[in-house]
Amino acid sequence: MLSAGAGYSQQKAPAYPLITHTPYFSIWSNTDQLNESVTTHWSGTEHSLVGIIKVDHQFYRFMGREQEQFAAVAPTSDEQAYTVQYTEQKPGEGWNTAAFNDRSWKTGGAPFSDDRSVAKTYWGSNDLWVRRTFQVTGPVNDELYLKINHDDNIDVYLNGTLIYHKIGWVNRMTYLNLNDAIKANLKTGKNLLAVHLRNTAGGRHLDLGISRKVPPPPSEQLLKATQENVTISALQTIYDFKAGGVDLKVNFTSPLLLKEIDLMARPVSYITYTAKSNDGQAHDVKIYLGASSNIAVNEASQEVMANVVNSGKLKLLQTGTTSQPVLAKKGDDLRIDWGYFYVGGNKDITTQFITASPREGIAGFIGNQSGTAERSGIRGRNLVLNTILNLGKVGTAGAEQFMLLGYDELYAIQYFHNNLRPWWNKNGNKTFTAVMDEAAGTYKTVMQKVNAFDKVVHEDAFNAGGADYAKLCELAYRHSIAAHALVESPQKDLLFLSKENFSNGSINTVDLTYPSAPLFLMYNTALQKGMMNGIFYYSESGKWTKPFAAHDLGTYPLANGQTYGEDMPVEEAGNMLILMAAIAKVDGNAAYAKKHWKTLTTWAEYLGKDGFDPANQLCTDDFAGHMARNVNLSAKAIMALRSYAMLAEMLGDAATAKKYKALVTPMVPKWMALADDGDHYTLAFEKKGTWSQKYNLVWDKVLNFNLFPQSVYDKEIRFYLTQQQQYGLPLDSRKTYTKSDWIIWTATIANNRSDFEKFIEPLYRYATETKSRVPISDWHETKDGKQVGFQARSVVGGYYMKAFDFKLNKR
Repeated sequence: MLSAGAGYSQQKAPAYPLITHTPYFSIWSNTDQLNESVTTHWSGTEHSLVGIIKVDHQFYRFMGREQEQFAAVAPTSDEQAYTVQYTEQKPGEGWNTAAFNDRSWKTGGAPFSDDRSVAKTYWGSNDLWVRRTFQVTGPVNDELYLKINHDDNIDVYLNGTLIYHKIGWVNRMTYLNLNDAIKANLKTGKNLLAVHLRNTAGGRHLDLGISRKVPPPPSEQLLKATQENVTISALQTIYDFKAGGVDLKVNFTSPLLLKEIDLMARPVSYITYTAKSNDGQAHDVKIYLGASSNIAVNEASQEVMANVVNSGKLKLLQTGTTSQPVLAKKGDDLRIDWGYFYVGGNKDITTQFITASPREGIAGFIGNQSGTAERSGIRGRNLVLNTILNLGKVGTAGAEQFMLLGYDELYAIQYFHNNLRPWWNKNGNKTFTAVMDEAAGTYKTVMQKVNAFDKVVHEDAFNAGGADYAKLCELAYRHSIAAHALVESPQKDLLFLSKENFSNGSINTVDLTYPSAPLFLMYNTALQKGMMNGIFYYSESGKWTKPFAAHDLGTYPLANGQTYGEDMPVEEAGNMLILMAAIAKVDGNAAYAKKHWKTLTTWAEYLGKDGFDPANQLCTDDFAGHMARNVNLSAKAIMALRSYAMLAEMLGDAATAKKYKALVTPMVPKWMALADDGDHYTLAFEKKGTWSQKYNLVWDKVLNFNLFPQSVYDKEIRFYLTQQQQYGLPLDSRKTYTKSDWIIWTATIANNRSDFEKFIEPLYRYATETKSRVPISDWHETKDGKQVGFQARSVVGGYYMKAFDFKLNKR
């Protein structure tokens, strides 16, 4: 395994990858100290992993924190059924007070929703007024929270006083600390919660109550391990702790080896624990992991079942929802609520038990009680899978053991109305217990491969762009891969489908495929093709008939056809042609292009007519709005048309190659003239006083088209360096926000390492100083380093553009 002394220094990150496989099986730590916060899914929902080491008779927490526990004062529907009075017609004055007469209102049960699969009371209008009474028997001394899930704009009154107002929605059941406002208005006896909810867009939902935080019990026995180091490589996140007389190394490894697709696709991560005496004495050492069943639910209110499912080699615990709604939901801010989460360890040294809460699990470990050990079929909410490894007497020679965490999705994607199993079980003939056994049996071999490939990735990035650039690439590696699902289509094509995390939830978005590409072009073009196969099928099957590529294949995990509301004609056609040329360059042949030549020709013909001077339309930076005559989008069309000529030439079609070269050549001086603005080129043609990053021109360098004179690049780079802010180069002259992937593409057109590193320095500063503690956002403010939007997206694979250029061109 890598160590801090093996050429890898401690790296700070916005969030630290722990378990990274798919958009659903993705667990992170969002603080610099692993034991300072609850671990979460990339979306921010708690996916709790708690780690404790026992050293002789002392207990030290090294990972996670206990999840907060609440008890109902006025229960929500997931705790206890309740009814309310409601109306959808505007009521009279005083509707939110106890004296108001609501006898004419309707009676309904919660939750209210326009989703009939979850609604107790259907709500389909624009406005909803609700009155709910509840009893309080005496004073409540604990902190009080409004527990609520609402969509969207809302006012909540307690006994006539406004305690909560929000424009917008919360997406999931949320605890809001309104202790002062609630205590000021709560009374012994009968109380009234009154709500006005207004729908302005999207769905409708309401469920609310009041909860008190249950204070934790005294825990003098549980100390805090001292974190001394953390190291992030491409495939591993390694923490070093001191726990009394023992040093503990905790290594989270998701073996996403891009060159070994079957291994990469296996959704099993290792947590390796290496303990070593630091005082010369032998110590009795045990390691505890408490894993929440919430890892297998979308909402904490969903009921789960936990089971013992031991295999031949391992002790295993398994959990999943009792409802198992396979592929029943689509959207962005969602977690998986079907399939099964597994935790396992070597049967000879492992003890496992299931508890009804995190505190019971920790208490069972500290008190040496096994709880409901060996019992199966345990139902509840927020159960905990508890696993203990007995490392025995540990001296200066040390001891090492590992646990395995895996997720069996059963079915991963719906593809044009066919439910597809994940790649590792594409033929449906494997059991997950066998997969866990296989992962355990190949542990040493896998770790050797992981360490070797970590060195390859580090050296590739370091040689291309220096130390800080290498750290950015290492941070991006698992992050980018885990934003995809890998499946096989009914046509036997590999599909590597991205999810637009924290964006709109689209699946297989072409303008995510484009920025993500450098990572996959570097290490396995089969995966790059897997990001494009579905788009080709969509057109070639006749399901998509427009003369340019679709924007997407649907909303994750349902890939049944484009759901984005608007096309991006030049953007998507250009993306697909450029990427096809890049694949051919790496493969050394155009066989993949030949297979799809008719479709590529249709797209090239469209760009030949409408690409150079784009009409008013969106580009990949759609958050910036529509724009006509977009100079950077024009550059994409030029690169795409030259790519098509290159492909034709590789396929021996000299006439077509000559035709498209002749089409492209006069576009370059025309582009330069229309975009010229003295010391730089404009954002839109003939729009003086504007500028933008021309990141699409990078392909002119990387693919050695040499269409544009060096003076264009020199002029742009000089100008960009005058526009940089503390945390990077703005995207263009309209705003001070930026896209970090595009910065690296822009930096790659610099003519020397010194200029390249001038762009990397503020970007690395952003990655290490941002206050936005999420899996790195690719859209941030350059002045303060805060996230604007997006997180955990595949596009950070674009950080590898400089390394890709270096691999192809050694510069």
